[in-house]
Parts: sequence; C-alpha cells; structure tokens
Amino acid sequence: MADQILQGAHVELRDLLALRYRRSNATGHSARVMGSQAGSRLSKLRGRGLDFSEVRSYQPGDDVRTIDWRVTARKNKPHTKVFREERERLTLIVIDQTQSMFFGSKVRLKSVAAAELAALSAWQAFHHNDRVGGMIITNESHIMHKPYRNVKSVARFMGDLATANQALNRSGAHPPVQHFANALLQLRRLAHNNYRIYVISDFQPMGDHWREAFRALSQRNEVIALRVYDPLEAQLPPADSYTVTDGTRRWQFHTGNKNLRARYEQKFEHASERFQKVCQQTAVGYRFVPTHEPLSMVPGWL
Repeated sequence: MADQILQGAHVELRDLLALRYRRSNATGHSARVMGSQAGSRLSKLRGRGLDFSEVRSYQPGDDVRTIDWRVTARKNKPHTKVFREERERLTLIVIDQTQSMFFGSKVRLKSVAAAELAALSAWQAFHHNDRVGGMIITNESHIMHKPYRNVKSVARFMGDLATANQALNRSGAHPPVQHFANALLQLRRLAHNNYRIYVISDFQPMGDHWREAFRALSQRNEVIALRVYDPLEAQLPPADSYTVTDGTRRWQFHTGNKNLRARYEQKFEHASERFQKVCQQTAVGYRFVPTHEPLSMVPGWL
C-alpha cells in the first residue's frame, strides 16, 4: 500500500481517513524534540525515564540505582543502565489549498498531492502520540485547528481539508499575497515554541511573507517546507503544437522550439533555487515533492 497514491482532481474524506493505516517507509529528519511536557516521543536527552537506551561503564556521579548488576558481574567492572527521557512533540501541518494548487498534468492535481502529504504527516504524528493540529489556507480564508492528541481532532482536520479541496474549481480566483501573510501571522501567534511544523505548498510566489514567517517560526520550532510541483511546471511536453486555455483566453504554441524550452526550464529552476535559498537562510528544512510519484519515492519527507 506504500506505493499507492490518491489520484484525480479532488479527495474524499474517507480516503484521507484511510491513510491512517498506511505505513511510511520514509526516513529523513531526525526526531529533534524540543517539548517540555511528558509524552511518548523519545528525545535525545538522557536521564531516568521509561525507555532503556544502553549499558555503559559506570561513571562518577551516576545513580547507583541504575547499575546493571548482571553485566557488572560478568565483566567484573561496574556498568550502569542509561535511559532516554520521553518528551511530547506538538505537530502543526500547514497546507495550501488555494488556486495555484488546482493544477496538474499527470495522475492528480497539486492540491490532491498536498492533501495526501498532509494527511500522512498528521497520522504519522498521531501514531507517535503527538498532539496534532494545523492550518488550511483556502482562497477565501484560513482554518486553524489547535493541536490535540485524539483521533476525533485529527478527523476534524481531515474533514475541513477534504471540504477545502473539493471547493477548488477552475473559476476560483488567486488570493492576494496579503492573504497568505495574514494566515502566516496567525500561525506565528499559535506556534510560540517547541513545535514541529510542516508547511505544504507550491510557494507561488516565494515572496517576503514566506521568508519572514520562516525566520520567525524556525527560531523556536522545527520547520519543514514541502514544495509540491507538477512535472509540467518543470519541463514542457514533447515537441508538438499545443493549445491551452484559462477558461477565457486560448494560447497556441509549439514545444519544439529549443529556446522556448530552455527559458521555460530556466524559470522553474530559478523558482526552485529561490525557494531553496530562502529555506537555507532561515534554517528551515525542505523537500521537493512531485505530484506524479508516490511519496515513498521522496526521501526524507517525514
């Protein structure tokens, strides 16, 4: 089931709920945990806790109650047990479901790929007993879900995500940049510190509103930006004559023109480099997510 993907122009709530049972084979970001409340996510902090880590040679200052007497007797040298403390992680999933995401040339639209990625991220965090919440940015508004650790709250997030996805259509209008800026400002007010934040979007345009939000959020949180793109945005189709329309106007062009193909690919590369540069400058992790490939093919998306 790991290589199956959601397809088409829209998603259904039942599909997002069913992703709860899909296992991810992805590896990537270390589990950098910054929360201060007790939970069931292992942190890198060492001390007396609930989960055994290793046995090592006894060192001055170690608690004598942690001495492993069996190993000590076998090696004739004091050894002590080391435990890892548990810390809770709070996860926020910010997903773009605005008009620029309503595009796709193979298998599915960017909005559908983003919805699948958001749902899998939410269920993955839930399975680790983290508190999960998020924000859905639509053409008209932004819907905030405070993080809770129960299946009903995750299901409500999925329900609003499916509704927002199904509301997208060809006649929708692109929201202004200020619409994103307002949503990101509200996110900053919620995520003061100790969160892991996934931001899922095509980041069009990659303006100062993203840079400012990333810089502010990453100071006290772990932020991962996931840029969703369609293969047609990266490269023109095979050489031939094509007609495209936005529902009102029509354009005809021939993709056999080498200069046209080069300029087209260069524009995508510049946008990708700008996204990468902003993430690097603001200490934000990032991944590129193509719409036409299974998420298991994207290294380190979780």
